[in-house]
Amino acid sequence: MAHRGAPEPYDIEAEGLSLAIVSTRWNADIVDQMRDRAVATAGELGVNPDEYFVAGALELPVVVQACAQRYDAVVALGCVIKGETAHFAYVCDSVTAGLTRVALDENTPVGNGVLTVEEEDQAFERAGGEDAKEDKGADSVRAALGAAAELRKVVGK
Repeated sequence: MAHRGAPEPYDIEAEGLSLAIVSTRWNADIVDQMRDRAVATAGELGVNPDEYFVAGALELPVVVQACAQRYDAVVALGCVIKGETAHFAYVCDSVTAGLTRVALDENTPVGNGVLTVEEEDQAFERAGGEDAKEDKGADSVRAALGAAAELRKVVGK
């Protein structure tokens, strides 16, 4: 896992920022764990997020873009598990490019919490549950709100 080099916890001045969390319904047992951690982390930072749901990862960018037009930050949560076909690569590439484009086009931070894993066990190790090695739901919220707080300093957003 690429957790080596992660920043130490730091203060984020998130009060007054608005946040949307968009979650997929695919792999719900994994995504729901990340969603729970994302909502809890937002609350710890003084933000009450609005939540939206889509079927799968390919539907994330369009709803995230609509949210990026209304919110200071957006978090996208999902889980794509590799199967036996090339579909995995197409989905992962499309979602990553789409979320990056939304952030740049809308000038709104997007926390990419879409897990792209080889197998389900890897996803649970990243979903922030009991004994998990990583907490991507929380990490995505901290990244998005941290960037929004800095952006607020730069452009007064």
